[in-house]
Amino acid sequence: MGFSQAYGPADDDESLAVLHDALDTGITMIDTAMSYGRGHNERLVARAIAGRRDDVVLATKFGIVRDADGVRLDGRPENVRGYCDASLERLGVDTIDLYYLHRVDPEVPVTETIGAMGELVTAGKVRHLGVSEVNPAQLEQAVTVHPIAAVQFEWSLAWREPEDDVVPAARQLGVGLVPYSPLGRGLLTGALSAGPFPEGDFRRTDPRFAAQNLASNLNLVQTLTKLADEHGVTPGQLALAWLLAQGPDVVPIPGTRSRARLAENAAAADVQLSEQNLADLDLAVPRESWQGDRTSFAAHGTTRAR
Repeated sequence: MGFSQAYGPADDDESLAVLHDALDTGITMIDTAMSYGRGHNERLVARAIAGRRDDVVLATKFGIVRDADGVRLDGRPENVRGYCDASLERLGVDTIDLYYLHRVDPEVPVTETIGAMGELVTAGKVRHLGVSEVNPAQLEQAVTVHPIAAVQFEWSLAWREPEDDVVPAARQLGVGLVPYSPLGRGLLTGALSAGPFPEGDFRRTDPRFAAQNLASNLNLVQTLTKLADEHGVTPGQLALAWLLAQGPDVVPIPGTRSRARLAENAAAADVQLSEQNLADLDLAVPRESWQGDRTSFAAHGTTRAR
């Protein structure tokens, strides 16, 4: 997403270099969406994977529409095939490996949208289906219509509420977990200052990054950094290792526009944490200590929240 919107200006050449480095490093999951930059992101991904399609598990999403009239949700079943075909064309591929409903359209029963998505599997346009930012009831409804391979949602050391509902529901249903913003929108990297964030950076409107909350959260990051130093890793690597340690069904998708940060993130897969390490993290940066209500932000601007 950051290649096309939300975090300020990006450079396509540098974005392509990051994507090429990702593939060369052995990263296989590429996650995009039709809404990111109104198709710009998918076209960028197409350039990156040209000639390397077999190296990639390609995921994209539909349901958030950005056009001249603004931003809206559309899960109407009669429009699903058209959105898929447009994504296939922009991506320059014949099949999407994992096709997500980006957000549930409140005007359309989720079962109707999933039903139309299932027809894409039958047609050979899509291999697997996913849903994003659903509640347990919506997930349960979705799987009654078609197998759901993955649920995407925000989850990190700094945002752990999904552990109360979405995570157990998905595991009971056999649905894989794909946490986005696993580095807390950059917070957990230890690289953020007290702000302010520049124009075009959507963290300006996220309560977790408001002045008082950010100051408190940065104090917690300092604690995280001390623990990371003890392990000989960066705070971002420790945060990713923590998430990977939550189970083999967890596939985080950290985003970055930096080749150096990409290499750092990838190396987190080699960090092994013991049960004691995990307990120490829970004590040092307990979930209730992070400040700022992501829920109100997401409810107010769901389509901005990713």
